[in-house]
Amino acid sequence: MTHVVVIGDLMTDSIARAFYALARGSDTPASVLTYGGGSGANVAAWLAIDGTDTTFVGRRGSDITGRTREMELMGYGIDSRLVMDPERATGTCVVMITHRGDRTMLSDPGANARLQPEDLPRDAFTADAHLHLSGFTLLNESSREAGRTALRMAREKGMTISVDGGSHAPLERVGAQHFLEWTEHARLLFATTALARVLTGKEDAEAAAAELTSRFPNVVVHDGENGALWASRTRDDTVSVPTEPVEPVPDAIGAWDAFIAGFLPPWLAGQHPKDALSMGQRLFARALQQPGARPDLGEA
Repeated sequence: MTHVVVIGDLMTDSIARAFYALARGSDTPASVLTYGGGSGANVAAWLAIDGTDTTFVGRRGSDITGRTREMELMGYGIDSRLVMDPERATGTCVVMITHRGDRTMLSDPGANARLQPEDLPRDAFTADAHLHLSGFTLLNESSREAGRTALRMAREKGMTISVDGGSHAPLERVGAQHFLEWTEHARLLFATTALARVLTGKEDAEAAAAELTSRFPNVVVHDGENGALWASRTRDDTVSVPTEPVEPVPDAIGAWDAFIAGFLPPWLAGQHPKDALSMGQRLFARALQQPGARPDLGEA
């Protein structure tokens, strides 16, 4: 099985779920829970728990939270290559869920935003490995050079490369054209429909994926409840798989990262894209049925 090197963000997710409409200027009863998070770290955790040899590269603070988050990753069997930042705290994301289920994220990247090219472990970049780069590394201006350096190093070593678009709001602020230029040598792009819309201006997932194949040989777009699809530069048709019908738990937040981790191993092993999509959807459904963004070690 291919070794996967994931470069990206490590966060603490604080999920605040309101039980009633927000009482502005006053108190609203809520559930507030804390979990390990960060898109890159989540992908690495889901990969490792399913048996993939995984290295995670990132940056954490020198605080207790950072040490806890790193120990969690090691508990999944991940080869942790985290660099400790002496000044910035470990990143934090506050996930606000209204009583109706609407979600808003307030993110402080903390140490993640200080990832530097010299933080990248040269020995992890080998021809028989695959690089997955979290889009957040490129969307944060002060970690962007590290992300671009990682892409260059992987290309020079002959590694296969996949990237995801991060989150649609910061992607829109940075600009689609810039992101497409930075990631032009990736073999595979992962995007939600919201990300694909920012990158192409198209509302339809299949049309957006088809346009993106002019930039990337392979494109996977996840359309939430409508399923996921794969498109290729060498094929006129797309392959799609429906989303498994499950009832999400209120505090589930990592399904997209789980999908990426489910898709990658079978795709890298040369299996049919439909099999890879199906595996992605299996982990997507599993993630929706548990709180937090990481796999439950108790169910591993």
